[in-house]
Amino acid sequence: MKRILYAFMFYTVLGLFSGFGYRELTLHYNFTGDTQMSVMHTHLLTLGMFVFLILISIEKLFKISSYYLFNWFYIIYNTGVIVTVSMQFAKGFMQISGQEVPASFSGFAGIGHVVITAGFILLFFLLRQAILKEPRDAE
Repeated sequence: MKRILYAFMFYTVLGLFSGFGYRELTLHYNFTGDTQMSVMHTHLLTLGMFVFLILISIEKLFKISSYYLFNWFYIIYNTGVIVTVSMQFAKGFMQISGQEVPASFSGFAGIGHVVITAGFILLFFLLRQAILKEPRDAE
């Protein structure tokens, strides 16, 4: 339960700071165009904060953290979110500062999205196991 709570708090803080950082960087560089950094705030709050906020209640009901698949989900999903958001930051910063963005950035961001998808698939199997096959009673 603690890991889910701390992940929720971590992504909340990171999401709020990313919105603030985006605003300050665009003001500093007098940037007015579109940038990848503009969606970093919503990615962190949606994929990070809201997912773990929902998982807190699921954990309370089904004790999903006590299942073997939970550790795999937790590591893979968080890795995917961090990779995706890191690439959004790197690409967005380069766009804002007027640098040329390497084409490989899109590939790495795509890998991050694939890893997030793998995390969601693990979560589906975890929820299936917790709800249908081996439910653990609350103690």
